[in-house]
Amino acid sequence: MLLAASPPAHGAARVTYDVDVVYRRCDENLQRLVDVLASHSPYLRGAPSGLPFVWDKRTLEMGLNFTLVTDLGDLDLLGEIGGKRYEDLLPESDVLPVLAEPCHCLRLEKLIEVKRAAGRPKDFEALAELEALREEREKLNDSHKT
Repeated sequence: MLLAASPPAHGAARVTYDVDVVYRRCDENLQRLVDVLASHSPYLRGAPSGLPFVWDKRTLEMGLNFTLVTDLGDLDLLGEIGGKRYEDLLPESDVLPVLAEPCHCLRLEKLIEVKRAAGRPKDFEALAELEALREEREKLNDSHKT
């Protein structure tokens, strides 16, 4: 699992109300996602109530990115972001503690790039804080070099 948009993991104060996860699209992993989420009532976020939706491996195989509501909260399952898949993004991530568990999270620079490319209003709102965090890190790194 790779968290695609985890501003709090980078020290941002911004609260997000969903979790964005880039997932590996191999057969074994698709089935694991189905199994793990099945008991949490995944349903397409924003879809009309009663719209038929079957949560199974075939659904994941036929789609790519899913915005879901679950009993645990909102979850965005992303088969790719910015044209890149899990395997492409993994080298651009670091393992950070998220809720005391080690988790791959996109590096701050890549997170900024992805949010800028997404072009959604909520992503633009987060950019100012993320860029300020990047600048602070750069200043801190520069002061350690001298």
